[in-house]
Amino acid sequence: MRLLIVEDDKKIASFIKKGLSEAGFSVDHADNGEDGLHLGLTEQYDAAVIDIMLPKMDGLTLIELLREKENNTPVLILSAKHSLTDRVKGIQRGGDDYLVKPFAFSELLVRIQALIRRASGSVDPSSLKVGSLVMDLYKREVYRDQEKIELQPREFSLLEYFMRNPGHALSKTLILEKIWDFNFDPQTNVVDVLVCRLRNKIDKNHENKMIKTIRGVGYVLEDKR
Repeated sequence: MRLLIVEDDKKIASFIKKGLSEAGFSVDHADNGEDGLHLGLTEQYDAAVIDIMLPKMDGLTLIELLREKENNTPVLILSAKHSLTDRVKGIQRGGDDYLVKPFAFSELLVRIQALIRRASGSVDPSSLKVGSLVMDLYKREVYRDQEKIELQPREFSLLEYFMRNPGHALSKTLILEKIWDFNFDPQTNVVDVLVCRLRNKIDKNHENKMIKTIRGVGYVLEDKR
């Protein structure tokens, strides 16, 4: 999952980016509204966290411009303003949720996850299932044939991406864009390495191999027996 953070406070931005990266998200950061708008319109994100008080362009104007361009990325507004009027205004201007500073990171994470689930239209927002493979999105646990599989955060993110797109070939470029930040070197072999690690954990000791390589295209997760 790939997120955009638009926050000019370096301490808060670092705190958010570190926490979300540890939770398995790929995070891009802009410290002003103009750069945030540029990233929001040129890159694809699963959700955005946008502060209201920003240099060069305030957060509400940024959100309005995104919506005018028919960009429907779910937006969580961050603000020190806590009145009901401020919260209503934020939602009316195009925000999807509103979190008041100071905040607990656990609440920020839960709200982002909820926005992404709603945007995906998942029938069961708490889990994903492909064949015998089950992912609990709340507990961040993965099971195959009821046997728990321990995954690192980036492995979990990659598997979630696969499980949200079962049977669809995902190119290395798409995986880079989803799992790493926008300025990552596209010539690197990190995708192959990560897929190899994930495949060893998911398909090890199973006759039915679910993660397959499509030569010249990329990778696909499917349950074909």
